Amino acid sequence: MIRAYKFLMRPTMGQQVALGEMLRDHCSLYNGALQERRDTWRHVSKTNVKYGTQSAQLKEIRAFDADRQGRWSFSSQQATLRRLDKAFAAFFRRIKSGDTPGYPRFRGANWFDTVDFPKDGDGCRWDSTPHGSVTRVRLQGIGHVKVNQHRPVVGKVKTVSVKREGRRWYVVLTAEQTAPAPLPATGSVAGIDLGVANFLADSNGGFVPHPRHGRKAAAKLQAAQHSLGRCKRGSKRRKKVAAKVADLHRKVRRQRLDHAHKAALDLVREHDFIAHEDLKIRSMSRAPTPTPDPERPGVFLPNGAAAKAGLNKSIADAGWGVFLTILYAKAESAGREVIAVDPRNTSRTCPECGHVSAENRPTQEKFHCVSCGHSAHADTVGATNVLRAGLVRREAPPAQREASASMPGRSHTRQPSSARSRMPPLSTPHRHGPAGRRGGR
Repeated sequence: MIRAYKFLMRPTMGQQVALGEMLRDHCSLYNGALQERRDTWRHVSKTNVKYGTQSAQLKEIRAFDADRQGRWSFSSQQATLRRLDKAFAAFFRRIKSGDTPGYPRFRGANWFDTVDFPKDGDGCRWDSTPHGSVTRVRLQGIGHVKVNQHRPVVGKVKTVSVKREGRRWYVVLTAEQTAPAPLPATGSVAGIDLGVANFLADSNGGFVPHPRHGRKAAAKLQAAQHSLGRCKRGSKRRKKVAAKVADLHRKVRRQRLDHAHKAALDLVREHDFIAHEDLKIRSMSRAPTPTPDPERPGVFLPNGAAAKAGLNKSIADAGWGVFLTILYAKAESAGREVIAVDPRNTSRTCPECGHVSAENRPTQEKFHCVSCGHSAHADTVGATNVLRAGLVRREAPPAQREASASMPGRSHTRQPSSARSRMPPLSTPHRHGPAGRRGGR
């Protein structure tokens, strides 16, 4: 398996200047290759330039501009051209699928922050001083840069990347290693329901509260952004305030990432099988379509855009997509199974009698079945139904499971209400895991 490691670099002042020049020159190479593709396609011959043609030109480019392009690794420049080729491949793929194409754009100096080295030892060398007291990475044209290695790197290093985040520099490694031994089986299964009131609720009655890191930092971030708007472009004060805004954003991002790692680790340690809703986060956070007023041209009817903007901000603050990505990665390493299921009517279906109705959920938190009178927390009911749907999909034949997974926007075949009512009750005992203890607080 391939695992990524990210470490903070501590370059000297001279190395920081050289790192900035490396990013600038790779950005210039990226923009020049993009311009060549645009010009050749606009020509009457409609020539389509590929990666191979542009990569073959690197030797001449490096010889012509030895003071700039000739200083850096040939392989890293090939990786930059390959990065542009992937952007065009994604552009044509979106055209064929009918999505919004998004033609590749030119990158500004502040919007090109990563340089990739495809192979350790080719233009870079990780841990170049193995007998020294400080870990260093050697980069062609930069030298030996100190690295704050806060944990050991297991396996053989395959690729090395240098990334700039605000005023900080990081080195990102990918290492090939043997798959770790799976965690001992616990015999527990769980379904989770992601939300904005609570970050998640599990089918055992536990809750993980929403930390709301972005909302807590909103006041400081708003003040810093207002200060940024009052600064003169190109001034030293603007650069200083922009760095402060970037630091605030980075702090929120790291807090959100830390919370996602801890919540996912608790689930993976406690349960052998985890089912979750197949949420279409991009569609859920889409702004409502404006509705023109037929009687007054140029005027639009109220469409709840302000309330939807607040909901979208809460969805983005929760970071569901990041959490699910981390959950899948940790489950794979631990030998656990994670399945996504159709979220339709999971919070409106009674887990006792199978009755489906919007009236079963009178409020955001309360669930009361109008048919049998069953009452519970609405998020717990949704997590229970998600778990049952996940267990049904896991027991389905492989062909049926693949067919249901290939359906656009769906992860399993929807069961009719009569079939859901015949589902057996969950036989797993109630487990008071870490999520349950959080709910108790």
